Amino acid sequence: MAVHTYECMFIFDPNRFAKDAAILGANVGEMVQKRGGEVLASRLWEERKLAYPIDGNKRGAYWLMYFKLDGDQIAPLQRDCQLDDSILRQLVLKIDPRIADHLVRLAQGEVTEEEPEAAGSEA
Repeated sequence: MAVHTYECMFIFDPNRFAKDAAILGANVGEMVQKRGGEVLASRLWEERKLAYPIDGNKRGAYWLMYFKLDGDQIAPLQRDCQLDDSILRQLVLKIDPRIADHLVRLAQGEVTEEEPEAAGSEA
């Protein structure tokens, strides 16, 4: 199967996240690399109240990650995430290749959403 770019949003247990935020972010990166993937961007999105309690937690730490991975490895990666007690939920989305580079640059902070799309669009 072909290698694609994916976006994944993890929701971490806020109690564990508060104790070792850097370690949890590194752990999910290691999960991707263990499956032969390459992490392109990985950062904290925000900590916020959940819409409904998950395992007794009313808050969650949202972690955003972009990575490249063989499509056959997505199901095993999701299984690894389900077995990790610090991850409450995760959502993996395949990114359209036409916008993947821009989304990764946004996540890395290299560009902002307010920048104009085309420099020559002044009339």
